[in-house]
Formats: sequence, C-alpha cells, structure tokens
Amino acid sequence: MATAIQHSKIAVLILGVFFLFSSCDSNRVFDEYKSLENSSWLQEESIDFEFQITDTIARNHLYLNIRNNNDYQYSNLYLISHIVFPDGKKIVDTLQYEMADKNGKFLGSGISEIKDSKLFLKENSIFPISGVYKISLKQAMRKNGNVDGIKELEGITDVGFRIEKVN
Repeated sequence: MATAIQHSKIAVLILGVFFLFSSCDSNRVFDEYKSLENSSWLQEESIDFEFQITDTIARNHLYLNIRNNNDYQYSNLYLISHIVFPDGKKIVDTLQYEMADKNGKFLGSGISEIKDSKLFLKENSIFPISGVYKISLKQAMRKNGNVDGIKELEGITDVGFRIEKVN
C-alpha cells in the first residue's frame, strides 16, 4: 500500500515539473535553431526559417538568437534579413549587433565557451495577414574595408529565430 502512495506522489511531482516547464514559455509563437557546419557561416549561405501566422491582431517581438564560440573574432555582427509575407511582399533590413564589450568579452549568456545572444529583430510587430511567412538571414561581415566581405565567418555555431507574443 505504501508503494502505491509513493508512486502516485512521484507521478504528481513529475506532472508538476512538466507543467512548470511547459508554462514558462507560453508566449512562444515560433522558436527554431539551425546549426552551422564546422561553426562557420559562409558568405553565400542563407539561413531560412518558415513559420505559420494565424493571429493578425497580437503584438510580437521578433528575435535572432546567435550562438558563438571563442573562434568568433569580431565585436559586432552584420546581417541582412529578408522577411517575405504570404502575399509576396518583402522587407529587407541590414542589421548590426554588438557581440562583445570594449574589452572583447562576449555579451551573450552562458558559462562555457558557447555564448547565447538573444538579439531584437523587431519590437511590437503585428503580422498583418495570416499564412506562411519566411525569413532569410545572411552574414554581411567585412574585414578592413574589404568590399568583397568575409567568405567564411568562423565561430557562429547556431542561428535561431524566435517570435514571442507581447503581453
């Protein structure tokens, strides 16, 4: 009889932990990461995400999530984003993010050599029509004024895109 009570307590504890962790991310609309082979982002490589939007009223924050390691040699990151709406409309932006402070210490979170940076792409955005949206990201880094850019950007391990509903 005591083991049945212990088993039910364990089951309730497991369910409680499950609901605790699943409710922590209740504002998530979309969240996906793409790993980069050899922690390297080639200049011609586009990282693409597709996501379905049904709520055309809610405000959302759009984030880029970048994971880098110590092989990343720069204090900033330049990207070009293309957001394509379900009706074909396109928004193109050139983005700049600081990745390290003035002393060269990476700004992302993490206790290992991998740092996670959650970077704003757009704040309080409303998706005006429902359907499938696409976002494409390309690195646009340059070195010493070189117009051709960096062919292979080392030290980026993963690129993610996240949408959170604003409360």
